[in-house]
Amino acid sequence: WGSLLSSLLMADPKDPPRDLDDESSSEDGPIAGPSVGGISLTAHIPEPLPEQNLETLDVTRLTPLDPEVMARQATINVGTIGHVAHGKSTLVKAISGQQVIRFKQELERNITIKLGYANAKIFKCPVCPPPSCFASGKSSSEVSPPCRKCGARMSLERNVSFVDCPGHDVLMSTMINGAAVMDAALLLCSANESCPQPQTSEHVAAVEIMRLEHIIICQNKIDLVRQSQAQEQYAQILAFIKGTVAERAPVIPISAQLGLNLDVILDALTKVPIPKRDFVSDPLMIIIRSFDVNKPGCSVANLKGGVAGGSIVRGVLKLGDEIEVRPGIVSKDSAGKIACEPIFSRIVTLLAEQNELKYAVPGGLIGVGTIIDPTLCRADRLVGKVLGRNDNRLPDIFVELEISFFLLRRLLGVKTTGTSKGSRVQALVKGEVLMVNIGSTSTGGRVLAVKNDLAKIVLTSPVCTSVNDRIALSRRVEKHWRLIGWGSINRGSSIQ
Repeated sequence: WGSLLSSLLMADPKDPPRDLDDESSSEDGPIAGPSVGGISLTAHIPEPLPEQNLETLDVTRLTPLDPEVMARQATINVGTIGHVAHGKSTLVKAISGQQVIRFKQELERNITIKLGYANAKIFKCPVCPPPSCFASGKSSSEVSPPCRKCGARMSLERNVSFVDCPGHDVLMSTMINGAAVMDAALLLCSANESCPQPQTSEHVAAVEIMRLEHIIICQNKIDLVRQSQAQEQYAQILAFIKGTVAERAPVIPISAQLGLNLDVILDALTKVPIPKRDFVSDPLMIIIRSFDVNKPGCSVANLKGGVAGGSIVRGVLKLGDEIEVRPGIVSKDSAGKIACEPIFSRIVTLLAEQNELKYAVPGGLIGVGTIIDPTLCRADRLVGKVLGRNDNRLPDIFVELEISFFLLRRLLGVKTTGTSKGSRVQALVKGEVLMVNIGSTSTGGRVLAVKNDLAKIVLTSPVCTSVNDRIALSRRVEKHWRLIGWGSINRGSSIQ
């Protein structure tokens, strides 16, 4: 940490971050730039991405590092977590070149409200010394671009999807939904504030619940403080993460706004192992966003079906696959009994940002274009549902769960004064209403019975899940939902 801080202090903030897709580059034409190492970057024409072929596809031999996979689709999901205004969205934009704050309300308030998403490729130069040998580019970048320092051909090390989580306390459920698809996380701590802030500790607890093992800590806004302040906060960070899942995580001092030490983060991301993926099982995708892509005034002849965005947990989705979305359309009869009508459709497009896919594999965020009525996908209406092939092999739909649970000792996410600790978490009470997060689903749950560490919960909305899946429990405290514990599903009552 000390050597990284020293190099950062000596860095020239006028130097731009090392991004292969800056304003001087073109997606379609030659890369602009001077001659480096005897190689004219201006004359370089980007090579097309490797093609995917459904006819020769053998899922038993497919791996996340295959060129036709990694060149087009991200194979690992990295979340950005931490307190509000600590620079999560700024860091994603600095690495990927993509603005993740897109909605009108987000732009007006300058905060993340919905889950943001962006893809980036990480390259390594075989000539330049580490960590300056690492550079990032857009997901549409070629596989072996020339290094902007020496002109040598770089190699593609990782294709990463960033899941940008909101840091505001009232959006905690959105953050937990995003954690369901994360393989690793960047924990941001602002150097000009003490550590931990309320949502810093709450987010760390959430990723522990989701069994996330790989965390990289970014001490951001280092350009706003003196060296002594940075060292003091570094000691606070080490004290905070002691005994948590982030105890052995590296702490990297950065300035996302100035693009300083981004190459160190890229180096750390390449060391995060890609989880073992299941390409052979029946496909299952968790939906975290859904869209109606039709513009106002679009003619009937030009209408397009809804788009589901998310991450594949297992299996391979292909163009033309007949699919099912569960629980689908939920309704109640005159007697108040819940009924679910699954949505059946067909895949017409597969996209990883601008990259067209013929098949999509586990890991990374993808968009699945369907022929579903776009009104069913508008405004994230499919969030929390699961998507798979239409062969009746998706998980069951539950309306009542029996869980084994564990409660936190103290309430997280509440600002305390001085050395005072958060209030103790009270035991579950029969009849109380909790918020239950299962995968990317947030739903209400009323406690029917409690005995020791076992509880029976009836859900306000049906959920498509499996036995042994992890869940997060939140309780309403002072008009906000606060994380109080977690559990696993033992069994439950399902509906057809």
